[in-house]
Amino acid sequence: MRPLWVIGDIHGAYDKLRAILLRAGLIDFDGSWTAGDAHVVFLGDYVDRGPNGVGVIRLIRSLEVQAQEVGGQVTALLGNHEVMFLAALVFRHSDPQDRYGYREYWLENGGQVRDADLLEPSDLAWLSERPAMATSHDWLLVHADSLMYLKLGSSVEGVNAAVLELMTNPDPDDWGAFLNTFTDRFAFVLGSGDEKARQMLSTFGGQRIAHGHTPVYVLLDEHLHGPTVGAGAPIPYAGRLCVAMDSGMAYREDAGFIARLNRHGIAEVVTFPSGGDFY
Repeated sequence: MRPLWVIGDIHGAYDKLRAILLRAGLIDFDGSWTAGDAHVVFLGDYVDRGPNGVGVIRLIRSLEVQAQEVGGQVTALLGNHEVMFLAALVFRHSDPQDRYGYREYWLENGGQVRDADLLEPSDLAWLSERPAMATSHDWLLVHADSLMYLKLGSSVEGVNAAVLELMTNPDPDDWGAFLNTFTDRFAFVLGSGDEKARQMLSTFGGQRIAHGHTPVYVLLDEHLHGPTVGAGAPIPYAGRLCVAMDSGMAYREDAGFIARLNRHGIAEVVTFPSGGDFY
């Protein structure tokens, strides 16, 4: 079985992303794919907060092409910050006064004007076509720790088709409703979280869920009552049915990790800046 590597929210932390991928042996010093037939999954939120979201997007796009040429695979999911970013761009001509408030909302949530200025049409098209969810190695891979996906369809393919239709046919009301669904989080840590996780898995497939969206230190501090200092690894919870993958790399200088997952759980973690840890 080919390796499965998963990384959570990057938020414009381009240099840190390159360092983590290099430490994991997935790219070389030039940023070229060295992962062979591995499957690397990015869980969304490539932009905002950090200084170089466009650099993150273009690195992932380049790796996507390179991986395919040698039998590997890159999957880049849609995060809520991509939707915010796209809304600010898509509606800027039809809504120059920002009556819908999408540009203001994006800026308030860490939007970087530099990213908007540097984004090219091909980048915009690529972002608009990101899938909302995927499965690999018995893992259900999503951006958010939310049941919102159940409202979008009853299969991975159905959800992705619904999201693609929404993202490529901009209706301001539909986009607003979609953004509002991303405000939900902590679905699998609150009451009966394991039952909710099983509902997601029974609907979409897989044995476990890997998600981003909620930083691990927030999850630990607010709900799991664990130590937040040194929270530099994915957090299994909800009876080990879920793994939180948002390292908070744009929020904390020492944060950042990527994990290799297999059918048994977390197989390996490579962190920034200390290198690799093994489970």
